[in-house]
Amino acid sequence: MRYLVTGGAGFVGSHVVLDLLDRGHEVVVLDNLSTGYRKAVPGGVNLHEVDLLDYEATREVLQSGPWDGVLHFAALSLVGDSMRAPFHYLRQNYLTALNLVQASVDAGVRKFVFSSTAALFGGPERSDPIPETAQVLPGSPYGESKYLIERVLDWADQIYGMKSACLRYFNAAGADPLGRAGEDHRPETHLIPLTIDAMLGRASALKLFGTDYPTPDGSCIRDYIHVSDLADAHVRALDQIDNRSVTYNIGNGHGYSNLEVIKSVERVSGRQVPWEAAPRRQGDPARLVADSSRLREETGWSPRFAELDRIVETALRWREANPEGYRG
Repeated sequence: MRYLVTGGAGFVGSHVVLDLLDRGHEVVVLDNLSTGYRKAVPGGVNLHEVDLLDYEATREVLQSGPWDGVLHFAALSLVGDSMRAPFHYLRQNYLTALNLVQASVDAGVRKFVFSSTAALFGGPERSDPIPETAQVLPGSPYGESKYLIERVLDWADQIYGMKSACLRYFNAAGADPLGRAGEDHRPETHLIPLTIDAMLGRASALKLFGTDYPTPDGSCIRDYIHVSDLADAHVRALDQIDNRSVTYNIGNGHGYSNLEVIKSVERVSGRQVPWEAAPRRQGDPARLVADSSRLREETGWSPRFAELDRIVETALRWREANPEGYRG
């Protein structure tokens, strides 16, 4: 099989590329390298350095098919930034995806897997854990941009018959267990790598945003999903969309608080993490935990790295082995 992965030089996309290659598929990556890294793309994989805002360039890549599927990861993804620059986020994420979907339809693509988000459930009222049937009420322009794309894909199915899988996943974390890929954002915003960097002395004391949430220890609770488990779910979703479109929530189904993450890093490393309390970030809900029962039942998926310490261990190993990240 031959697949196009957009954002394949980024964190989640690069791990999906590895998963597809491990299964014997041919993979082509499209990435503008604005946040991704050429070094994250495995040797032998064709990389098109294209910005999805350029429709003609995007269409040219899609016309170089045939493709057995397109997997879309390229997007701006910071909730806090989207609150400060809402129109930029809405424009960038929506228009790039719209160009890609249109080019995919024109190229005769029949399967499209979309990296959506748990930020769709950012409103004050939600189930716990969150099923796919929960009310969609984005708490940020980032979440709203992802929902707009889900609606585009629904119309692409209704009118053109292109089937899609919208995977609403929670907090991606960890690194490839074989050390082939890891997490390297500039600037880094994810809690686990920030906590590790503070512990290693590569950054100042960790800022813990919010210690007054209505949770047992006052810090946010999130569902951490290992990035390799997440990649496995994306690839399994391809098998579900021969004749229908699907939506899945992806998570471990268990939440860990920010303070529990700090304690996990301390357990795994045997060292203390310097941290200090900071005000809440706008747009951050107190608790987000996934109900992934539909994904498990329909695909047979289950996380191999369900425990927080195992997720942290892979992240720590990669950051220790790659002190400069992909820029080293």
